[in-house]
Amino acid sequence: MLVSEKKMYRFSIPLRGWKDEDRPREKFLLKGAAALSDAELLAVLIGSGTRDRSAVTIGRQLLNKAENQLNSLARFSLEDLCNFKGIGQVKAVKIAAALELGRRRQQEPARQRTSIQSSKHVFELLHAVLGDLPHEEFWCIYLNNANRVMCYDQLSKGGITGTMVDIRLVYRQAIRISAVAIILAHNHPSGTLKPSESDIRLTRKLVEAGKHLDVQVLDHLIITEKAYFSFADEQLL
Repeated sequence: MLVSEKKMYRFSIPLRGWKDEDRPREKFLLKGAAALSDAELLAVLIGSGTRDRSAVTIGRQLLNKAENQLNSLARFSLEDLCNFKGIGQVKAVKIAAALELGRRRQQEPARQRTSIQSSKHVFELLHAVLGDLPHEEFWCIYLNNANRVMCYDQLSKGGITGTMVDIRLVYRQAIRISAVAIILAHNHPSGTLKPSESDIRLTRKLVEAGKHLDVQVLDHLIITEKAYFSFADEQLL
């Protein structure tokens, strides 16, 4: 009974009477997640502040560091987060885990799609994976004869300006699972949608190799944070 009465008393205290570090949690319980700002949601994950800063203040300053963009915050490594005053390893992992869940939720509808019918479908499938990465990655989607996705894999991971791709690895998986077609994709962290000369050369090599193995290259997408470039749509295959 005492515990129950204590809980009732706590919720009867006006919002302005709560401690700064308690406000986001109480606001969440009373009004729901949608009522909280991004900084307040971060504060819920952070949990407690420091001697001179509340969790909300830390969340707000962290967002400022990310230019008030959650996509930019998602690019922060655990080391980046831990280097921020007021955020240790445990808090950094919580923040990274929450952002990863958001990424996976965004990707889920595309995962449930039965088949790939356009470059837009490919973008919807891989944007959550590649869109906000600070480095380049090269992925391949493997399809059956009905254009249904059999699987999609990361084949290489590089730096800010490029990544190397082994053509043999691309087709080894295709042969192993009997895929009849593939779609290539990589990201440009710089945000540019224009394919480089090396992008064009690699695409041509993969198309030619696929002809010999009877595996068709349907498209190659360059993905950025907000848009994509399709080799097929631009008739560059």
